[in-house]
Amino acid sequence: MKTIVLKNAVFEGLPVICLEFPYDFSLKELVKTYPECQWSKKHKTWWVPYREDQLDALLLFFRGKVWLDYSGLRKVKIPETFADLPVLSSAIRLEVNKFGDWMRNRRYADSTVKTYTEAMALFFRFMENKEPVAVTNDDLELFNRDFIIRRKYSVSYQSQVINALKLYFGTLVKKKLDPEIIKRPKKPKLLPNVLSKEEVKWILDAHQNIKHRAMLSLIYACGLRRSELLALKIPDVDARRGLLIIRQSQDRVVPLSEKVVDLLRQYYRAYQPEVFLFEGLEKGEKYSDRSLESVLKQALRKIKLNKPVTLHWLRHSYATHLLENGTDLRYIQELLGHKSSKTTEIYTHVSTRSLQQIKSPFDDL
Repeated sequence: MKTIVLKNAVFEGLPVICLEFPYDFSLKELVKTYPECQWSKKHKTWWVPYREDQLDALLLFFRGKVWLDYSGLRKVKIPETFADLPVLSSAIRLEVNKFGDWMRNRRYADSTVKTYTEAMALFFRFMENKEPVAVTNDDLELFNRDFIIRRKYSVSYQSQVINALKLYFGTLVKKKLDPEIIKRPKKPKLLPNVLSKEEVKWILDAHQNIKHRAMLSLIYACGLRRSELLALKIPDVDARRGLLIIRQSQDRVVPLSEKVVDLLRQYYRAYQPEVFLFEGLEKGEKYSDRSLESVLKQALRKIKLNKPVTLHWLRHSYATHLLENGTDLRYIQELLGHKSSKTTEIYTHVSTRSLQQIKSPFDDL
């Protein structure tokens, strides 16, 4: 029987229980169905909030399916300000499920359904299972002040909660609440992280393994998101025309240089994928997110680059280097698949092409 190791941790000031196991697709899909279970991109682990009854609930859920190793799990004394929230009542749980079904029927993304239902469940747990029709704007303000802000949740999480409550109360409850009363915080204007062309070359040349080189190279060469790379199928590569077809919510086409095509041909001959362009150990199965992250980390260790580089840095670098080479911003927007030109314009703030032409008044002294 497969094993999941349970460990204590603290995320954003809150005690949690991490569920750790070697990558296994079927096990991952099972873990995702556990209520409240979330994936932490930052910590690269699945987790659930710590509660005194959480271990019992986990044991009950996974009984007969997975062996839980909780030998290293210790009892945590939760500070008074982070006291356990009550579990959802059956009536509220039914509402949460109804909300989830409503979104699925309208083809909301699975990630959105999960995020919104979890936000809704958290709100009603904080409100001690108050009936939806009895919820007021004052309750929204109280939740924002005493839960989100006091526990120092992120700006993006606060916006997700507002969106979830606005959608639920506006569509299913038909109640005139104003979630906007929770003032949307301004998102910090963070510039994208960009690598120099020399640093990109070091990363792409770090691996001898042709598969690893091909994956990292394609992300940079075409400005792909991680999910876009892993979703690529063999017919999406049009080698004769030198094009790559990216099939997402809005399909787009990006050019493939002959150099990239040659690299992909070498990779194809060596690995012979069957369905996806990059497959895992099992033929016909997608290469995993975690394994791809590992490929990048190994490259960084090999070249001893002491920067917190992520896969998205390669996409940012692609866009910035295009801009510095004189590519029109409108074309870059299309290549990246941005819906709004404002999203693409952020690269003008990190491009050094214009900055390097500015002469400092210091030079005239």
